[in-house]
Amino acid sequence: MEGNRRPSWELGSVRNAARLLKEFSRTDRELGVSELSRRLGLATSTVHRMLATLAAERFVERAPGGYRLGIALFELGASVGSHLDLHEAAMPVMATLRHTTGETVQLAVLDGMESVYIDRLESPHTVRIFSRVGTRLPATTTSTGKSLLAALEPEELDLRLAHWVPRRHTPFTIVDEAVLRTRLREVAERGWAENREESRVGVVSVGAPVRGADGAVIAALSVAAPTDRAAAPALRRIRTGVVEAAAVISRRLGHVP
Repeated sequence: MEGNRRPSWELGSVRNAARLLKEFSRTDRELGVSELSRRLGLATSTVHRMLATLAAERFVERAPGGYRLGIALFELGASVGSHLDLHEAAMPVMATLRHTTGETVQLAVLDGMESVYIDRLESPHTVRIFSRVGTRLPATTTSTGKSLLAALEPEELDLRLAHWVPRRHTPFTIVDEAVLRTRLREVAERGWAENREESRVGVVSVGAPVRGADGAVIAALSVAAPTDRAAAPALRRIRTGVVEAAAVISRRLGHVP
């Protein structure tokens, strides 16, 4: 299918190595060659060579159960200080927002045309949109994604939309570029975005941008709720809470409005 075709410049070996590394998690700290081969759909000989190469670069290391992530990845992670600062600034505010709204609170950054969720606090009632931090969703279908896309410079937005392949996830998903651009202009003007069942039927969300010390938008905060708990009055309260919370996080990061 056209939408599944990989870019001509993409290196399959690098992509497979990245896929392999992402199989490790808090619950899967150690994985063997056979298990990785099964998950990735690759030959065991190929996976073995990949692991040997990654081990030589210290991205993985041998463990009793097979392999685990290596010290080089922790060194790289330590260099991403902005996300650590963002986490520290956001979590207390997110906890308060979850308490006041009773709904799921999420923090995301933009990667291409995807929202990547880097922090999440579940609602006591639980809205299961995804199961873990690190999940990616199409930015055009989420309130965090729209908040982040709306903050891009026009030239950067044009570049990203040139590679956008719209997919209709629900009957409410935006798949027309002209409509999307209009919505993004509205988001930029008013300072918040909505997702009305565009990612998943029965779930709505409101998002707002989070700014760093230099004023640039570096993340977006959102609250997601089921439609039966998000009638107009409740949605207005959620929207007010999200916008105020995003501003508080921004101030904690050094932003002066």
